[in-house]
Amino acid sequence: MDRFDELQIFVAILDAGSLSGAARRLRRSAPAVTRALAALEERVGTRLVERTTRRLAPTEAGLRLAEMARRVLADYDDAVREDDNAPLRGRLRITVPTVFGRRHVAPAMIDFLDLHPALQVELVFNDRNLDLIEHGLDLALRIGALPDTGMMARQVGQVRRVLVASPAYLARRGCPASARALDAHDIIFSEQRGATEWRFSDGERADGREFAVRLAPRLIVNEIDTMLLAVLAGRGIGRPLSYQVAEQLADGTLVRLLPGYELAPLPVQLLVPSARHMAPRVRACIDFLARRLAALPVLDPTVA
Repeated sequence: MDRFDELQIFVAILDAGSLSGAARRLRRSAPAVTRALAALEERVGTRLVERTTRRLAPTEAGLRLAEMARRVLADYDDAVREDDNAPLRGRLRITVPTVFGRRHVAPAMIDFLDLHPALQVELVFNDRNLDLIEHGLDLALRIGALPDTGMMARQVGQVRRVLVASPAYLARRGCPASARALDAHDIIFSEQRGATEWRFSDGERADGREFAVRLAPRLIVNEIDTMLLAVLAGRGIGRPLSYQVAEQLADGTLVRLLPGYELAPLPVQLLVPSARHMAPRVRACIDFLARRLAALPVLDPTVA
């Protein structure tokens, strides 16, 4: 293993916080990463990281070496950076929420591959917010507010939670007069955190303060498609995201209820670990997805 490779592995260990995390990020075996760190510590003649049961922390010498190593690696990246006009090559690993990814991202990436035959794309469908660095991911699509992680985010659209029911259900049970009247209706629940309440913006208050309505759902499921099947069959009221029912609302098979009580929209964002030294293939993918998702169906809460 050459010395440049050792520096690259050392920086990956610090960024990932563990030997196993660095191995996943670099797509190498854990023993190879361990040997590289040992060889580097032998070469500099001092311990570079302190090992604990949960995480690795750099020593003072490790911090000094890491600062210099990052400069060396950045200079190298600048020297060999791909020409923006050259064909895009390499592999992109992208994590997306399961339903959104299947419906919107996968078709877009198939078209993206048609434009760039030398690229390989790996889509990782997961409804958990995977750590990009730990899992060796180039890009993530996230729905909802993001914690302050220092990563770069680009908003490409927004969605909101909407109440929906079928015309048959409404003909049989009537339309709820307010969000608080939902406790007298059949509810199809698809939340995954064990709660049995929905929060709303108070349409009767000027400040829009939120409040909760406790529910006794007739059916509880842990994925959206089953909930939509039940709602379309007239079994009750559901609360999907707007993009999940845009077609049904447009063709009248579902009716949107109580828009004045809807919460603020949720941003749809593309997330990358850092904007610095972004590979051309990642930048091109972000620009492509941003254009494709700009037409994401969004419901205006002021329109009934």
